[in-house]
Amino acid sequence: MACKTTSATRALSLILASAAVALGGNAGATDFPDKPIRIVVPFAAGTATDQLARALGQAMTADSKAQVIVDNKPGGNGFIGAEAAARSAPDGYTIFVTTNTTHAAAEHLYRKLPYDPVKDFAPITGLGKGGQILVVNSDSPVKTVQDLLAQAKKEPGKLSFGSGSSSSRIAGELFQQMAGVQLLHVPYKSNTFAVTDLLGKQIDMMITDSATGLPHVKSGKLRALGVSSKTRSPLLPEVPTIAEAGVKGYDIGYWFAAYAPAKTPQPIVTKLNEMLTKAAKSPAAATFYSGSGTEVFTTTPDELARFQAAESTKWGSIIKAANIEKE
Repeated sequence: MACKTTSATRALSLILASAAVALGGNAGATDFPDKPIRIVVPFAAGTATDQLARALGQAMTADSKAQVIVDNKPGGNGFIGAEAAARSAPDGYTIFVTTNTTHAAAEHLYRKLPYDPVKDFAPITGLGKGGQILVVNSDSPVKTVQDLLAQAKKEPGKLSFGSGSSSSRIAGELFQQMAGVQLLHVPYKSNTFAVTDLLGKQIDMMITDSATGLPHVKSGKLRALGVSSKTRSPLLPEVPTIAEAGVKGYDIGYWFAAYAPAKTPQPIVTKLNEMLTKAAKSPAAATFYSGSGTEVFTTTPDELARFQAAESTKWGSIIKAANIEKE
């Protein structure tokens, strides 16, 4: 009798346990999020990626009532943040907001990455696209792109350009290749650090994202010589494109996107896509987009995967044409 009672009790326990798991699984899909979400940013606070992540996080918190925390992990050309995000639990509570630096250019710039930009991530959505601005210190004798080219040709390798992202680095390298000049590259952990040295006259120039450089242009501390996109920026309509200013055909920009760790359940990825797409249309995000000259660029997960593959091919071609050897 005791044996039968024990068996029945065990059977009932198994049934209840199975039911609990099933209910828990459904709750995870339908009630997500029910705890704080972490957005990992592979660049320093104040960078364009950080500003966008914080604007999106603010909108997501207001909409879902779940706290969204931005976790900056700068350094290592984005490697530190990318690896941290890739190794996080695939439960939807870690989002990686990044750029073409980690997910299109890095694999062509470095021999070994601590993460795989495709296999280690689940695409969620694109977030934005934008151009960059070529800036010098306002005290510089260089007033135009033509002035810069003349000085660079007069003293090959003497003028320095800083970069704290692959977008900035490749923009500078492409500028050299297309203009036929030789500049000295000075790497930084982020564009904000490079701008700080440009303000301090430690470097001569850089091509940076508008969100980082524009405030200093508006304050008069930096001078904008040109924009990297095909068309002029609505935020700097008086500044010519670099192509207009003398480097014919020059055109390069940057993009933002959001990813989850690989193996994140598809229903959760879909939910994150909905949340981020909505957040990108919020007033908080609109302030970032309009203020930085960034175009809203939202996608489905599949569209982002295809876009990333095409961009990787494009950036690989530019890097190869610039004769940049993998580090």
